Amino acid sequence: MLRDLFIGLSENQLLNRAARNYGLQLGAQQVVAGTNITEMMDSVKELNQAGIACTIDNLGEFVYDKSEAIRAKEQILAVVKAIHEQQADAHISLKPSQLGLDIDYEFCREQIKEIAEKASRDDIFVNLDMENYPRLEPTFRLVNELSEEGYTNIGTVIQAYFHRALKDTRAYRDMRMRLVKGAYKESPAVAYQKKQEIDENFIRIIEWHLLHGKFTSIATHDDRIIDHVKRFAAEHDIERDQFEFQMLYGFRKDLQLALAKEGYRFCTYVPFGEDWYGYFMRRLAERPQNMNLMVKQVFNKKTNTVIGLAAGAFLLGRLSKRGK
Repeated sequence: MLRDLFIGLSENQLLNRAARNYGLQLGAQQVVAGTNITEMMDSVKELNQAGIACTIDNLGEFVYDKSEAIRAKEQILAVVKAIHEQQADAHISLKPSQLGLDIDYEFCREQIKEIAEKASRDDIFVNLDMENYPRLEPTFRLVNELSEEGYTNIGTVIQAYFHRALKDTRAYRDMRMRLVKGAYKESPAVAYQKKQEIDENFIRIIEWHLLHGKFTSIATHDDRIIDHVKRFAAEHDIERDQFEFQMLYGFRKDLQLALAKEGYRFCTYVPFGEDWYGYFMRRLAERPQNMNLMVKQVFNKKTNTVIGLAAGAFLLGRLSKRGK
């Protein structure tokens, strides 16, 4: 119920626009690294100084206009330039939908190709994030076509809650891969619904990719998963330069630093921009424990009031639909 609530909130365009108008006044600055490139790069440099790499996400939701998609591309190109000029230990994460996937496939492909080309010249990796199930095949198609054109600086994401996750992990064994549990509401026909099943599949694809794949990024805040990976890597003599742990900016800072100090490669997912609301809600949906972290690290009374009102609006909307 709680997960459905936050996914529903993340997809509410009205609330997304309202949250954007507030900027980061509600406390989201604790988990979003500013609204512009300068603020974000300051955060990246601070993390780099602590021995932590970064993957940078220019936030954006509900892009259905080509001009907006082009602006997003230009912003990402500016991030690539900033990484190169400042010699930051960072790479790019991008969402195909922000670059026009829901508008026109070929248009989106050319947009991403331009980013991949610029990033390739600057020796910067580009990760194509996975979104919901309807965008799964088009995103894999983008990855395949760019790879066929010779771009070796691209990778993508496997979401453990999909039944097909292990098959896809095997298919992309030669590609740098981020492995995650998944953060969207999906049908039981295509995705596991129970936490235990998702966790078991997550461990399954992590182990397979560590043993057979290229570089593996393991994105989790789950202590049990992290401890399992440590033991598995040690037992199978997997070198630490073959994988990294990833966590979200602003979450479990002490653990991020501790893992880096232990000698594990670590990468923080650094989102920035004014369009932070959908990202924020999906992080709450993705793992209920994130709510506790939010309460401790982010929410002030004003934030709680706004989230409460948003939740109430969503539930009232659901109830009104049922009454029709």
